[in-house]
Amino acid sequence: METPDAVLRKALADDPGRPLITQYDDRTGERVELSVATVDNWVAKTANLLQETGVEPAATAAVLLPAHWQTAVILLGCWRAGVAVDYAAVAAGEREADAAFVAADRADEAPDADEVWALSLAPMAAPLREVPPGTDDYAVEVRGQGDRFTPYRPVDADGPGLIGVGSLAEVVALGRTRAAELGLASGGRLLVGTDERNQPSPVDWLLAPLVAGAGLVLLRHPDPARVDHLAETERVTVRY
Repeated sequence: METPDAVLRKALADDPGRPLITQYDDRTGERVELSVATVDNWVAKTANLLQETGVEPAATAAVLLPAHWQTAVILLGCWRAGVAVDYAAVAAGEREADAAFVAADRADEAPDADEVWALSLAPMAAPLREVPPGTDDYAVEVRGQGDRFTPYRPVDADGPGLIGVGSLAEVVALGRTRAAELGLASGGRLLVGTDERNQPSPVDWLLAPLVAGAGLVLLRHPDPARVDHLAETERVTVRY
């Protein structure tokens, strides 16, 4: 049975330089492109951050973040470390978690967890100008972590992956199903446009392209007048 991390490692072995995530933000003018190797590096750092701070396999991390390249590496970092994800991008509510990753402007929604990391989601993964009380700055803390990760014990594919969705192996299988439903194939490019009112499941925007061997183009705060041109420029094959 496969885990999301096993799929990422296969992609790394196949072609580490392939663009995996390209993100635009029409509000800030940002464009960032991450190769498979760069994503893997951030994933390793995130997994090391979790392990170093005592967040153990089968623990739960609440992720109160929109579809974003930093959210992608956090999700994959949690799964590499065997940590289950409670993806609460839209409605946080009352949640229990051992750790949390939260957008700075939603810090007051974070659960009462032992470790809470806040993100600015600013271009270039810039650190926070002001760190919300009770949180640490993810951008600062993660950069000092190692580029390779070794878990203290093997991660179980039957362990919890996405709360309310399935185990690590099950979310990979769901990703394959969604990739087929979307018509996403190896070498393709999936365009996902998001705003505050439109936050798809990470099974769709992250796992489907990953398991299909495709690339992801994230467009945040999309300007409708630019979408067609961007899709052509980025050689998009499927629009979400």
